[in-house]
Amino acid sequence: MSKFSEIIKGNQPVLIDFSAEWCQPCRMMPPILKEVKKQLGDKVRILKIDVDRNPAIAGKYQIQSVPTLMVFKNGQVVFRQSGVMQAGQIVQMLQAHT
Repeated sequence: MSKFSEIIKGNQPVLIDFSAEWCQPCRMMPPILKEVKKQLGDKVRILKIDVDRNPAIAGKYQIQSVPTLMVFKNGQVVFRQSGVMQAGQIVQMLQAHT
């Protein structure tokens, strides 16, 4: 957990994709997030967290459904949305926080 808090406290936006192996919509996110990374490069850090393997983090942030996307900047949640989002929407939202 301490490593997670280190990662999210930086000035760079960190996009967390909370997902699960059994979740069908979650399987749509990797190519979308790859496109986001391709467009934004080093301006953003993208992490995938499996809620079943990391129940403490999922519990702390009250992840009720997957996929849930959260963006942290300076340790604060600046964006949160459940469900699949398109790459363009994610890029536009992240640009507002870079």
